[in-house]
Amino acid sequence: MSDEKAARSNFIRQIIDADLASGKHQTVRTRFPPEPNGFLHIGHAKSIVLNFGIAQDYNGSCNLRFDDTNPAKEEDRFVAAIEEDVRWLGYQWHELHFASDYFEQLYDYAVELIEKGKAFVCDLSAEQVREYRGTLTEPGRESPYRNRSVEENLDLFRRMREGEFPDGSRTLRARIDMASPNINLRDPALYRIRHGLIHHQTGDAWCIYPMYDYTHPISDALEGITHSLCTLEFEDHRPLYDWVLDNISIDCHPQQIEFARLNLEYTVMSKRRLTQLVEEGHVSGWDDPRMPTIAGLRRRGYTPAAIREFCDRIGVTKADSTVHMGMLEATIRDDLDPTAPRRMAVLRPLKLVITNYPEGQVETLQGPNHPKDESMGSRELRFTREIWIDREDFREQANKKYKRLVLGGEVRLRNAYVVRADEVVRDEAGEIVEIHATYDPETLGRNPEGRKVRGVIHWVSASEGLPAQVRLYDRLFRVPTPGKEGDFLADLNPDSLQIVDEAVVEPSLAGAEMGERFQFEREGYFCRDIEDAEDDRPVFNQIVSLRDSWGG
Repeated sequence: MSDEKAARSNFIRQIIDADLASGKHQTVRTRFPPEPNGFLHIGHAKSIVLNFGIAQDYNGSCNLRFDDTNPAKEEDRFVAAIEEDVRWLGYQWHELHFASDYFEQLYDYAVELIEKGKAFVCDLSAEQVREYRGTLTEPGRESPYRNRSVEENLDLFRRMREGEFPDGSRTLRARIDMASPNINLRDPALYRIRHGLIHHQTGDAWCIYPMYDYTHPISDALEGITHSLCTLEFEDHRPLYDWVLDNISIDCHPQQIEFARLNLEYTVMSKRRLTQLVEEGHVSGWDDPRMPTIAGLRRRGYTPAAIREFCDRIGVTKADSTVHMGMLEATIRDDLDPTAPRRMAVLRPLKLVITNYPEGQVETLQGPNHPKDESMGSRELRFTREIWIDREDFREQANKKYKRLVLGGEVRLRNAYVVRADEVVRDEAGEIVEIHATYDPETLGRNPEGRKVRGVIHWVSASEGLPAQVRLYDRLFRVPTPGKEGDFLADLNPDSLQIVDEAVVEPSLAGAEMGERFQFEREGYFCRDIEDAEDDRPVFNQIVSLRDSWGG
């Protein structure tokens, strides 16, 4: 085992190591099996990184399989989005499958179970099935249709497939044990009738559809999966997974192993809740940069490397826990700090007029693309008599702790000169609209003689700067666990998006490519949005602030 693989060791890898050492398996085959009923989120990323990462590290293979057994909610657009997400994260599947590829084989295996007396057609309604199932402390009751003959069950199941019976009138159920302490083994449904649905792969060829707990183990076995990795909520379903494979004539029997799912503070992971956010317009879509979807994180400016690293950092365990959003944010900061070119952007512009600088002069200065990496080179900065500074970088009066521009005081303009604020100009309402200042022409690239200037602020030329829209994102919810006290929508953060229309950025950003990432000095990390505003101004999304403002 490589040092890198050993550093990421966990209980799943230990099981795989033991299986390979004992000769139980000669190779490792995993799979990532999403249902195409929505966009993937950061929780799915953990499963992607785990399954594909294990396959890579053990020189094995990982399939992408769509568990598409519920045509009421599944769409081709979700299939395409999932494929894009997996590729964007840096992985390529060995084989691409759909559970619907196996519908005929699944039907044949169901017939085999009926012939063995292991399955029967039940006429109980869904409500009656619930009544018969029992509780955690009381055994269930057998269906009155449980002892139908094999011949009758085969005939009814064939007629179910042919569309003879209406929705909900019959199901095919496994005959296991209505007294089992595991409710999942109390004669679970294997097939249900669903008329009038157009499946995205099979069209209207079928009106009966297999249940997930029946489909999944057989799909795994047909693909020769060795280790079927799933989250902890499926732990109680493992006996049913094994029962299905033990009772049909199939050679392969994958091992199901459960791990803790990713729970992340200040967001929701339920696909139902994410769908509600989209459909009710609380966000702009599945790729809204506030969403925990992979598409949203990609649009916001997160990198595949940062997400993979985050998944490695949180690890793989058997115990449920909740990860603080600050950990995800710290990972993208660590990823971008050494790679993101530096640029200057003024989000709350206040004009500063340098009265002793020649009118009409445009001076070309140089600014390093990265202060710690000379190999990244430099870019041109356009310096003029009138510049924009951030309104928060000026005060008429301030104590000594304030390191920015104060009336009568000096400050250095990043990569430029030292200036002194001499007077302010106010509008009729008394608001400061302009600062008059003077500059020291001897301070370009050197400190002034006889005095120390401690503060440095960023700036953009008023005439050469590029108008831009900047979108500042905060956490989508204002509490760590949305919905804990009731309706999760009541916990939405009303300030999760602030649109800054008056921003001005340095002109070099006119050539920024869609999705390109930068550090706006003293502001945070930003990327150019994949869609620009209607007036053709570039739009920049805040990826993350320079530091954790939530203190977590």
